[in-house]
Amino acid sequence: MTSPVCAVIGVGPGNGAALAQRFAADGGPVALLSRGTGFSQALARQLPSARAWACDAGQPEALQATLAQVAEAQGPVGTLVYNAGSGAWGSVEEVSGADLEQCWRVNTLGLFAAMQAVLPGMKRLGGGQIIVIGATASRRGGAGAAAFAQAKAAQRTLAESMARQLWPQGIHVALIVIDGIVDTPRARERMPDRPESFFVQPAAVAESAWWLTRQPRSAWSFEIEARPFGEKW
Repeated sequence: MTSPVCAVIGVGPGNGAALAQRFAADGGPVALLSRGTGFSQALARQLPSARAWACDAGQPEALQATLAQVAEAQGPVGTLVYNAGSGAWGSVEEVSGADLEQCWRVNTLGLFAAMQAVLPGMKRLGGGQIIVIGATASRRGGAGAAAFAQAKAAQRTLAESMARQLWPQGIHVALIVIDGIVDTPRARERMPDRPESFFVQPAAVAESAWWLTRQPRSAWSFEIEARPFGEKW
């Protein structure tokens, strides 16, 4: 029998690539979903049983159609890692209603659509895992994060509702709250003087996500935090 697929939604340099690499290391099929496939196709060629798919997480019908294609081509999705995110930065006077809507569509509506798409297959498998990559903006609305914070707060609450419903059915929903700047080429360009210890390392986030999918059911976690030791909290 084919191993269940791990679908990573939101694959780019940083957490997305690290998540794909970590779950591919187990040898099972991995689906890499992102708006464009330039980066993800190159990554997929480096990983066993991986395939890149083009899809905008902010378009729920397209996302569900793509996940249906993944199930048909690669097999049922047993693990969903939702890493897609969209941020628009500015105060409540600076951001637009369109900014708020776009952040919500990618961070929250996309998670909702993806969950509904993979849930029937997970139930047929007898269980599954849904890992959501969140942010500390879900806990506090910063002055410059008016659009992003509301979307991440909605995402966290949705994930909690999913967990309360789906845990008894053998589907582990968990949230990783990222607190810090993720180490990406773009972040390094913006902050060239910062040491490596300043950044959240994507490989470490991916290891935490993988660990969550291996937790015994009698001691599941819903929410964990990922921050570098120097981050103030």
